[in-house]
Amino acid sequence: MKLPPLDYIRPVTLAEAIAILAAHGGDAKAIAGGQSLMPLLAFRLAAPELLVDIGRLPGLRHIDISVEGVDLGALVTWRDIERDARLTYAHPLLAAAIAHVAHYQIRNRGTVGGSLAHADPAAEMPGIAITCDALITVVGPNGTRMVPANEFCLGGLSTVLEFDELVTNVRLPPWKQNRRWAFEEFARRRGDFALAGVAAFYDIDQNGTMRDPHVGVIGVGDRPMRLSVVENLLEGKSLDAGLILQAAALARDAVDPTDDIHAEAAYRRDMVGVLLERVLARAGNIVLMEAA
Repeated sequence: MKLPPLDYIRPVTLAEAIAILAAHGGDAKAIAGGQSLMPLLAFRLAAPELLVDIGRLPGLRHIDISVEGVDLGALVTWRDIERDARLTYAHPLLAAAIAHVAHYQIRNRGTVGGSLAHADPAAEMPGIAITCDALITVVGPNGTRMVPANEFCLGGLSTVLEFDELVTNVRLPPWKQNRRWAFEEFARRRGDFALAGVAAFYDIDQNGTMRDPHVGVIGVGDRPMRLSVVENLLEGKSLDAGLILQAAALARDAVDPTDDIHAEAAYRRDMVGVLLERVLARAGNIVLMEAA
């Protein structure tokens, strides 16, 4: 479909981009990779008067790894993450999740900041940000504010971003050595939006019990979410097959998906349990018996 009529501008500094957004009072829309916005424009689900191209703003395409964690600039693409071999060790959960993002062509253009701002409930990056207690930096006319990932998404395609604010970077806390982790999602075809996805990690203390477990899900609500009831179950216990099944049962009860054209709610709910079983089994190197 053809795009609606609109104007286009490419600012050269972050301050200029924010000033333009502010001057247009909500009738302007920032665009980076465009992999989420362009379909919305084509289907007339968005019709701004002006596109503000931030794709070449300086200083927003970096991957910094330090003792403070992994800092991703808003213009980092999925291919940038795939190509950075350091992330295999510095944040393997991120690297594993991003491998599931869409298709090769989209991973060349789609950006970290764009995914967070778009806030699709089935998208991998918002799910990883929430699971890992990420901190998102937002800049606007009134300055800079730091938003915890679990406060950033308000619902489907809705965030705390004001019309004149931009995401500039997201920081993931340091990844501990010997941490156990896994990521699983299910889509009808590889690259499609996930019908459900689960990310999990935990640390092991000197007694071999789990500490600080994190479990996040995507695709089964109006936003990514942490499953605190499952985390509380796992905390301080040794992982075994029985505990995994208990956790899966709790996960099914903890989510509240809705029916849509892609899957019924009951299917998504059961999928969360299955994926959590697989994630915990893989993280703990445990073999689960197949149901007869």
